[in-house]
Amino acid sequence: MDPHSRLSQFNHRTPKIGPFSPSVRFEPTPKVTLDKYTKTSSSSMPSDSPLFTTRPIATNSRVKQDEQFKKDMFLAYVNKAIREKLNGHSKDFDDLVDQFSPNKSTLAPTVPSLQLRIWLSALSHVLSRLERRHAPLVEAIVRLPWSTMDAVFVKSYIVFIGMLISARPEYLSLVLNRIAMGFTYQSGLLAVASNLEGSTPLTRRVIYDRQHALLEHLLNLVPTLPSSLAPLLVRNFPHKRQPQAAHVAYIRNLLRITEYCGELSERVLGLIVDRALMVDVEIQVELEELEDAEPTDDELFEFDPFDTIIGQEGDCSDDDEDVDDGLSDLSSDASSDSGTADTPADTRHIHDMVSKLDAILRLVFDHFNKLHSSIPTVLVHSSSSLHPKTTHERGPQSHEPHTLLAIQFHTLLAIFDRSILRTFKSRYTQFLLFWYASLHPEFSDLFLGLLVDKALFGSASASGVERAAASSYIGSFVSRAQFIDREGAQRAVKVLCAFLGAHLDAVEVGNAASNNHSVFYAVVQSVFLVFCFRWRDLQEELDEQEVGRKIWISELGVLQRVITSDLNPLKVCSQNVVHQFARIAQATDFTYCFSILEANKRAPYPVFAGVTPGSPGPQELHTFFPFDPFKLPRSSEYIQGVYREWATVAIGEEDDEEDEDEDDLIEEGPIVDDWDHEQGGSCIPITTSKRGESDDDGLGASFGGMSISPAHTRTAAMAVSAS
Repeated sequence: MDPHSRLSQFNHRTPKIGPFSPSVRFEPTPKVTLDKYTKTSSSSMPSDSPLFTTRPIATNSRVKQDEQFKKDMFLAYVNKAIREKLNGHSKDFDDLVDQFSPNKSTLAPTVPSLQLRIWLSALSHVLSRLERRHAPLVEAIVRLPWSTMDAVFVKSYIVFIGMLISARPEYLSLVLNRIAMGFTYQSGLLAVASNLEGSTPLTRRVIYDRQHALLEHLLNLVPTLPSSLAPLLVRNFPHKRQPQAAHVAYIRNLLRITEYCGELSERVLGLIVDRALMVDVEIQVELEELEDAEPTDDELFEFDPFDTIIGQEGDCSDDDEDVDDGLSDLSSDASSDSGTADTPADTRHIHDMVSKLDAILRLVFDHFNKLHSSIPTVLVHSSSSLHPKTTHERGPQSHEPHTLLAIQFHTLLAIFDRSILRTFKSRYTQFLLFWYASLHPEFSDLFLGLLVDKALFGSASASGVERAAASSYIGSFVSRAQFIDREGAQRAVKVLCAFLGAHLDAVEVGNAASNNHSVFYAVVQSVFLVFCFRWRDLQEELDEQEVGRKIWISELGVLQRVITSDLNPLKVCSQNVVHQFARIAQATDFTYCFSILEANKRAPYPVFAGVTPGSPGPQELHTFFPFDPFKLPRSSEYIQGVYREWATVAIGEEDDEEDEDEDDLIEEGPIVDDWDHEQGGSCIPITTSKRGESDDDGLGASFGGMSISPAHTRTAAMAVSAS
């Protein structure tokens, strides 16, 4: 066909140049819609085009198939590694152990947590096949810093450990030891180093909560777990030289354990009290002497170490201390009295010990308060929520204490009998029992009953020193406890006076050993102390016609025999107490002691019963007064509402009328300040009174504010051991 013909097919093409043909120029442009565009674009490329590749849609079923395939591969590798290990080929097994071994440079796992979860899932199928030769794998899993990983892995890890202990109970001790270490302050430092890149910063509270979750899970699986956990908690307890934050963190975790594991309550509370005593015995100075010390950062800025982000609270100066001291450290420290090399006598060290003990006691007080605050029938709040009502009314509305409160008090009472009573240098730890006894009259009665049994009716196991200490507790407790009412004070004094009368009768008939009077002197000193504080309560209730007279209870009459006896207690008992008793007894018209004091002062060797004339008698009784004023700032809030201060019972001007002769005698008498300084005790100033001056200061200075316990340990030679 001719290409230039008008009928040629080439004539239908649009010319490249020149004017459009009329048919093309006026042809309407077709409207393109979105649907048409979509269809055209989707069908623009044929399905059989080699450039088009079909991609399968990733459905949930396919994802699960892939995960299951991966799990099957991991399980096959685990089975092979365990089997080859038993056959002597350990390459695959070592590679498996390396999956759970942290990187030595970062202490972080070498594999992601998602892959570790798959490994744990595979291992959960072969737990029953693990033998002793597979122990390195279990140890690597237990050492894994699991508490710092994501929440999904933590849940999987807790479930796996529960399955491991159920299948292989021999690994329980290994797991529990790791949990106990996780409760320490140092575990947070490991968390800092092992924290994975990109993970959320963690607080110590989160780390400890995960450790407690694992322990609770294991406790539900293994009922005998407490017996295995108790020695591990003792082993990981912080050393007394470690900082306050280390003790606070560990003790808070221990007290939390007792909330869901009641079997450990007695052991945990006993452990805390024992370690508090180790700190307490190093505080043998008056806190007023530490006022010039610079406060620590913890005192200037109070912060909860549980809520601080790990790594931002500063370094712990004593992190390198060995905390695995165990019971050997407790026994060695408790029995060490010299301690010149172990106890530096610098103010900074003592100030740290005071702050540390204050924090420990505050934690225990808070723990006790949390328990009894949940029982409104036992605790009757006063204006302050930190202490119970100071007086107990046995009315129809009163209820018996809750079983948990009673059990905990008996536990604390047993700890007191075992540890606190036998620690002569303790100054503040015994206030735990003082405050707890204020919760219910039954508690205070049981406490006094134990002390009376120990002091007056001591068993064969009770030594003379222990009986004398119990006597000191009786006098100090009755004197200082506001919750001991008038009847309670009279009952205690009557029992003590009955013992004194029986002992004097035995001396007169010759049935008492000549050197067997140490407990007698301790009881006399306690009666003197109670009289100074509670003399108003030791009088009989008078009728309206007898108002203004003073009629003492009949049992106090034995004190006249005691004072004038050949045992001469005014010479042996603490001179601070003796002089204060003499002043108050004279001011209240009870008795007059200054003539005997003057005779003791002038005689080079006063006469004692059973002592050869001209030879020295027994030395001064150095028993201590355990409930001296409580001056720890944080925990003192619990004591203020139940503690009797000397200022509230001091004799006023209307009751204090002394003669000039007595004033002269006091001026010429022994200088108490010099005696205290000489004996290494605390300064208890007794100011001499002049005519025309008020004796309020003289009567109040001895017991107000200042401690009357010896500041340093000095073993006094008592007459004999026990009566």
